[in-house]
Amino acid sequence: MKRLFPILLTVCLSLALAACAAEQGTAVTETAEDEAVSVQVFAMDTYIDLTAYGPNAEAALDEIAGEIETLDGLLSVTDENSEVYALNHADGAAVSVSETTRSLIAFTQTLSAQCGGALDISVYPLALAWGFTTEDYRVPTDAGIADLLALVDESQIVVDDEAGTVTLPAGMEIDLGAVGKGYACDLAREILAEYGVEHALLNFGSSTICLYGDKPDGSRWRVAVQDPEDDSTYAGILELEGCVVDTSGGYERYFTDEDGTVYWHILDPETGRPADSGLISATIVSESGLNGDALSTACFVMGLDKSIDYWRTYGGFEFVFITEAHEIYVSEGIADSFTPVYDYEDAEITVVSQ
Repeated sequence: MKRLFPILLTVCLSLALAACAAEQGTAVTETAEDEAVSVQVFAMDTYIDLTAYGPNAEAALDEIAGEIETLDGLLSVTDENSEVYALNHADGAAVSVSETTRSLIAFTQTLSAQCGGALDISVYPLALAWGFTTEDYRVPTDAGIADLLALVDESQIVVDDEAGTVTLPAGMEIDLGAVGKGYACDLAREILAEYGVEHALLNFGSSTICLYGDKPDGSRWRVAVQDPEDDSTYAGILELEGCVVDTSGGYERYFTDEDGTVYWHILDPETGRPADSGLISATIVSESGLNGDALSTACFVMGLDKSIDYWRTYGGFEFVFITEAHEIYVSEGIADSFTPVYDYEDAEITVVSQ
């Protein structure tokens, strides 16, 4: 695989961020309708930048920051006090967990069944074997991968809502990182609505970006999809409002072996190896951060044809896919919102219809 850098960046052109980052827990202050308040949180292994506008922006962001930290405490794979950690070390026993954790696991089970297992939260031991979670990178042996693949099947997880428990098969371990940011994004939008905030930009580590409403000046937000092979420029610009934009690619965690082969952190649950589907960037535009977060990973693993088939079957989202052949595929719902730029200005673009 070639070294690729598909990155989703937020480009807020002609947007003045008038306020400095607000401290969490500070007193509520009155702000003008177009004045920005910003908070930064480190959670889910990334920096999360939250910006909102208007009189109640600061109070809303304080509450959002608290909810993100609470969610991180539930879902962390390394925090010994988290629910996911308890599940991963229960040795097959049922564990009492929150409704949040149960619902997220049930959601991924449903989506995994729909996409043929392209998303599977039980690949966590394989991520450990490759060193993607510890940065102690290595290529596992074929035998080692085969042994761990025997434990990959999240359909075997038992979610018992009546008892309030989840049971993993002995030896199985899970990681909800593929849906955590998206779910946090949806929680944040609910809080913004409760506080009457009309404009906000929530950047969950660049891979998940919530465009809440439009910009204060009434224009759309501009989101740039970076050129997958040049981290100094872009492949295209999306002009959007009132949605969540998620992307997946091999740029977040990867390593290169002695032969120059690049291995990235998005694993194919069928092979136990880095996904090699022909897609180098998968961007999902959706009203649901949870759905978009999960689907960006699933589509990256499924590849172009299966992803389009999934979209035509289930709908509920739009997409921009970039292939190894430098082709761009855009779903019809956002085709007019996407403009190719720079080296991709003359790229072959296919608008995909239902």
